[in-house]
Amino acid sequence: MSAATVPSFEEYLDTLGRLSSHVDPIPSTPEAERIRRASASLADLEDIDVASLVAWLNENSKDADILALSVGLTQEKLKNNLRNHFDTSGIITLARTRPRDLVVWLEVEFDLIRSLNVQRHKSYEFGDILVARAGTRVTAKTAGASGRKVEDEIEAIAKDLGLIVETRTRFTGRNGQSAPCDLLVLDHEGVQHIAVAAKGFDSTGSKLTDAVREIEEMASVRLPTQFMMAVIDGIGWKSRQSDLQRIHRLWETRQIDGMYTLATLADFRRDLSEFARLRGLFGPTGPG
Repeated sequence: MSAATVPSFEEYLDTLGRLSSHVDPIPSTPEAERIRRASASLADLEDIDVASLVAWLNENSKDADILALSVGLTQEKLKNNLRNHFDTSGIITLARTRPRDLVVWLEVEFDLIRSLNVQRHKSYEFGDILVARAGTRVTAKTAGASGRKVEDEIEAIAKDLGLIVETRTRFTGRNGQSAPCDLLVLDHEGVQHIAVAAKGFDSTGSKLTDAVREIEEMASVRLPTQFMMAVIDGIGWKSRQSDLQRIHRLWETRQIDGMYTLATLADFRRDLSEFARLRGLFGPTGPG
């Protein structure tokens, strides 16, 4: 997805992927009566394998989310991952119409069978309950790590090209106005030439809208001589497509010069190198 060719929004959407690593939540805590009953029925199964879980879903499709809870998928993460893989967030409907596909996906992606076998007959202590209650802290740290993944990737590319960069900073554009950016490319005299936004989210929320505003702010203050790029990834954007479309529109109207995902980092590297070459940021031997 080069700066010269702007793909359709749907084509861009297809390149989004999941960023965050899976948190294995062996500690758990009982919640509602429905969850207790469903958990008990899983514990009563003689064997845990794909066939037995498909049969369990045929009898308990309304409790399909219990399988997701057993591998640590919160409601929001479950919906985002289902939409990414099955193009629907309705787990009950999937349990009724495609129970085997649902079980196989949970097993391949999240190690469902091992997780159930470890948890269903385990005796829990007070410390286990506290660990489970701290789960949101673990999720928040993981979300932050997934966001940094995009930043780290583009920084590594810029440094490998031998460019002078600053990270998580601001750049100055028209009339002395400034805007935030995650990567800034300068020349030896400190002149700012290329600003890059890096926005990776597997979850949804106001932070995605804030990310769009930042990129719009970048586009609004840029100088005609400055290049603006955005690297955006994570399945959280699939639940906020209107926000993502606002950024894509900036690309279509050439208010930014490129929009990429981790799957298209080769295009990002090529375009970043070309923009740097146009601004004379390489020596006589070319990029690193």
